[in-house]
Amino acid sequence: MSGKNSDIPKSVMVTAWILVLGAMAPLLDSTMVNIAIHTLVKDLNSSVEIVQWTITGYVLATGIAVPFSSWLLNKFDGKHVFLMGEILFAIGSVLSAISPNINFLIGARLIQGFAGGLIIPILTTLLVQTAGQKVTGQMMATVGLPMILGPLLGPIFGGVIIKYLSWHWIFWVNIPVGIISIILIIWKMPHYPAQNKTAKMDLTGIILLATATTAIIYGIVKASSAANFLNQKTLLFVGIGLALIFLYIIWALKMKETVVLPLKLFSHNSFNGSIIGLFIAGTVLNGAMLLLPLFFQDVHNMSVMAAGLALIPQGIGMLISRPLTGKLTDRIGAKYVVFGSLLITFIGTLPFYWIDATTSYWIIAAILFIRGIGAGGILMPLMTDTYTGMEKAEIPAASIGSRIVQNIGSAFGSALISTLVTAYVNSNIVSFKHNLAVNKFHGNPAYVKIFLQHHLELIKVHSFQYGFLIISIAALLTALPAMLLTNRFGKK
Repeated sequence: MSGKNSDIPKSVMVTAWILVLGAMAPLLDSTMVNIAIHTLVKDLNSSVEIVQWTITGYVLATGIAVPFSSWLLNKFDGKHVFLMGEILFAIGSVLSAISPNINFLIGARLIQGFAGGLIIPILTTLLVQTAGQKVTGQMMATVGLPMILGPLLGPIFGGVIIKYLSWHWIFWVNIPVGIISIILIIWKMPHYPAQNKTAKMDLTGIILLATATTAIIYGIVKASSAANFLNQKTLLFVGIGLALIFLYIIWALKMKETVVLPLKLFSHNSFNGSIIGLFIAGTVLNGAMLLLPLFFQDVHNMSVMAAGLALIPQGIGMLISRPLTGKLTDRIGAKYVVFGSLLITFIGTLPFYWIDATTSYWIIAAILFIRGIGAGGILMPLMTDTYTGMEKAEIPAASIGSRIVQNIGSAFGSALISTLVTAYVNSNIVSFKHNLAVNKFHGNPAYVKIFLQHHLELIKVHSFQYGFLIISIAALLTALPAMLLTNRFGKK
């Protein structure tokens, strides 16, 4: 965010970058652990199903923590709350690094996840309160840096660490970042007086929201592992989550302004458009971040580290569009910025429907660069419009609503793509086996063997192409809630 930021005081930018630094470790860490799954299985003498809980537990703990952030900002100095989140994440990182067994590591990851669930919504709330709504777009573009770099750099750093060091260093690298963040928070960050010290904790509302979020995300994760959204556990837990949301609505209607997430927020069109857009964008962004590294590994036969490096053009595109996106959002509103970004993302995603193992990487890199320019402009305008027209006291609650939907949307997007791609492979293999059983393919055994291998490879390639088509469609669908976003185009 360098350059002409004359409308943003230097002190505000310093605070913004301190907050951003504080969020880097949680966002990098969440993607680095994905790379280490097989290493952890081997070193901790466990199974993939159990080790997967280091990721699932982190996500669930994040969801539990989010509703607490609003009450903490009401009750305590925002600086101290953010500092507490950083210290807690550092403690979780140390415990993760020294874990003697998988159960200890899962417990440590729960601490990290809870801390991360506090850090991100508090980060956005404090930024909006610091900058004011006139330059919220530019400030959200600053916040977007770790959100963009985390998923991109995490697999690269994780691959390097696993190759040259050990899995312990995935967590040790957080410590220097955490120490620097803690020092800067104490030294340079301003105080944010408690919003309402007399406010009582809406424990019932927090428990309902936290439990609902946890149940829905767990159900979605189960859909991903089962490759089926209609499996018994998914239906049960998503059903429980939706029932708890219904109970929360009844509770909120009764308690009105004193609940953790007042229903009054949903009277703002921009808030509704923002959170629906954030949910669908989970497929456009997280679904693609799941699929792209696997595409490079499975179709182009790249190593984990090479697959991470292959995504750099997309990251460059995102970094280029990020500052422009923030300025345009402040100037013309979020609506047309999101429209334009979605169109560019669609143009940079649809070609993957035809890309296969023979496609030159340089062509793929150019397409990824275009996709990055578009994808870098989706999240920040949507997050910015979450706060449009909000009173200062409503901002913490808006952050909670936004973050809950974003967490669920991210999990849903990844699970949707994973499930659809796996289901596509399974159905085509079943069909292929049926054709084999009825002797549809016959001839020279050597030729048939080569044909079988080639056909199975084609099924794998086509499954990825199918996944990218779904992501492209999701980009177009996100334009529907974007109709509700702020439009200042042509207005003074």
